[in-house]
Amino acid sequence: DQAFEQRSWHGTNLIGSLRGLTKEELSWRPAPERHNAWEIAVHAAYWKYRVYRLLTDDLPRAFELKGSDWFVRPAPEAAWESDVDLLKTWHARLRGAIVAFDAERLEEHSGRSWYTFFDLMAGAASHDTYHAGQIQLLKRLVRA
Repeated sequence: DQAFEQRSWHGTNLIGSLRGLTKEELSWRPAPERHNAWEIAVHAAYWKYRVYRLLTDDLPRAFELKGSDWFVRPAPEAAWESDVDLLKTWHARLRGAIVAFDAERLEEHSGRSWYTFFDLMAGAASHDTYHAGQIQLLKRLVRA
């Protein structure tokens, strides 16, 4: 939660890094073929989905968007508000899976990954922090 939306010692969290950005700023690329802040936000949602799938035995479900990992934004069918809702929804689902997870299994390896369950959980938080930093840098560059 600190990496995602709660105040923390390490600086701006993921949601905080997105706050106040205009659609033009969200769509800005530092160079051709580089990701923008909007794409980073959707990428973060996707990886919350992927970690959730590794932690749970839920029936297979496809991510809400076609494709995997990176999704071009803006796109004709894309709305920023719905993409933020997607990010928040997958954070809540992942958080719920972590809270419900049996702590005695933290050092086990996921059957679908060579990482331990703890690695997956800690990695999800680290992923948010990493991308929050990227977005903060993009924000400074686009406003310079």
